[in-house]
Amino acid sequence: MHWACGIAECEQQFDRIEDLIVHQTEAHERTECQVCGAIVPDGYLAIRHACEEHSRAQYVRAYGASAEDVRIREEAKELVEEHADLEEVATRIEGAGD
Repeated sequence: MHWACGIAECEQQFDRIEDLIVHQTEAHERTECQVCGAIVPDGYLAIRHACEEHSRAQYVRAYGASAEDVRIREEAKELVEEHADLEEVATRIEGAGD
């Protein structure tokens, strides 16, 4: 399975989901959560933040999203978490900041 970045015009693909998440965190600008104003890495980590920190209703209001938009993001989050070693990702991201 190949994992595509999908942020803006980025078309990079990765064999490992962990490499994709690290790429999204390190190669792309951080984004501001429209619900709470937190600055978070774009991509998976932004989706995770929105899903775990805010209700669906808050997300829909802040982003003008549809129920389908929410489902797509929730499914993407579940797919990533099914396949990713998030401890490895955290270790790599934390190590990059040293």
